[in-house]
Parts: sequence; structure tokens; C-alpha cells
Amino acid sequence: MKLSIIIPTFNEERTIIQVLDKIIKLDLRGVEKEIIVIDDGSIDSTVEKIKNMKYKNIILIIHTRNQGKGAAVLSGIKKTTGDYIIVQDADLEYDPKYIHKLLQPIIAGKAQVVYGTRLKRRPNIYKEENNTLFFIHYFGNRFLSLVTSILYGQWLTDMETGYKIFPKKIIAGMKLNSKSFDFEPEITAKLLKRKYYILEIPITTTPRGYDQGKKLNTIKDGIIALWTLLKYRFVD
Repeated sequence: MKLSIIIPTFNEERTIIQVLDKIIKLDLRGVEKEIIVIDDGSIDSTVEKIKNMKYKNIILIIHTRNQGKGAAVLSGIKKTTGDYIIVQDADLEYDPKYIHKLLQPIIAGKAQVVYGTRLKRRPNIYKEENNTLFFIHYFGNRFLSLVTSILYGQWLTDMETGYKIFPKKIIAGMKLNSKSFDFEPEITAKLLKRKYYILEIPITTTPRGYDQGKKLNTIKDGIIALWTLLKYRFVD
């Protein structure tokens, strides 16, 4: 089996090498890795750092202007040759060590689509959710996941998770339109409408602060995600 790991980047010079090092060293125990990095118009040294790496088995796609995370992911999907696809954020919020854990149900034939859920827990009011923005973000994600569950008939705790593994053959004929963070609700909606069961596996993350470059706007992107879920319930 071959896993295509798509890494969208935008001004991630501080963490891109660490992420790639972790991915390169990741032992998937017999599963072949394909690493595809899409730089979405960075104006820092992200691209130079990638090009200067000694490890050369990285497919690098460069957008000359910033188009959004969804657009970067779609560019990566077009280049994949793997049986399965996962998106790895470049900011180290998601630790690649969980990729093997998410693959296990697929290897065992128990699931075709696996999500890494961050929300099978209460809010960490003494940790990241002690911050007002992260507290709102937590309950915003829970609300969107509840809406997803009601609209599409399958219980999910973390629709917005960035860790989603799905077979390439499922999305080969799927028209994906999202250019930004609305990629997450769109692909979830279209998977559920096609009656694919999504297995959730608990993971933990290290959320990046807004002062560290976090790009998601909780209110704005949350409203867009809600509209995306509603829209794709009735159109494709």
C-alpha cells in the first residue's frame, strides 16, 4: 500500500524542516510514503529551506500566489499516486506519529476513511482553552460537528480535524470546489452523502497560537464552514 502525504505550506519557515524530518523518519511498517509539498505563495524562506534539504524524494509544487489551503490540497491531490491520501499541516500542530495509528484500521480492513479526532474530550480550560479564542474555537468545532451529524446522519465529534485519511479512488471522480479552510466540511459532506462510514481515532495536538501564525479565523471560517455543510447537503 502507498500513502500520499500532502503538506500545504504558506510562510512556514519556522517549522517546515521539522515537519519534513518527522515525515521522512516516520516508519509506516511496510506502507510506502509519497511526500508532496505545495507551497501556496510563501514570501518567506519556506521554499528555499525545502530545496536545500538533502532528502530529495519530495515532490514540490509552487503556487506563484496565495490561493488558500483548499487550493493547495487540490493541487497536491492531482499529483498523488498513492492508494490513500492524508493532509499534514506544516505547523506541527498535528504530530506525524499518529499517522501510523490512523492507518491501522485501514490496513486491517476495518475502515476506508479514518479521521483523527481531537475532541473526544472536555475543553482543556487549564491549557489551550484557557485562551478565549481557543475556547470559542473548541465549541465552534463541537457545534459544526453536531450540525454535520444531524445533516448527514452519522455521529462525528471532529469534522474540522486536519487529519483525514481517505482512498484516492473515492475522490477521483469527486468534484471539490473549496479553495480555503472550507475544504474540511466539503470533503466530509461529500463522503457522508456517498454513504462512506468515517471511523474516528482519538489523537492529541499542540495548537499553535494566533501570535505564532495560526491562520484560521474562528468566526469567519466557522460561518463559511456552516454554510458549506448546509449547501452540500442539497447540492453536490
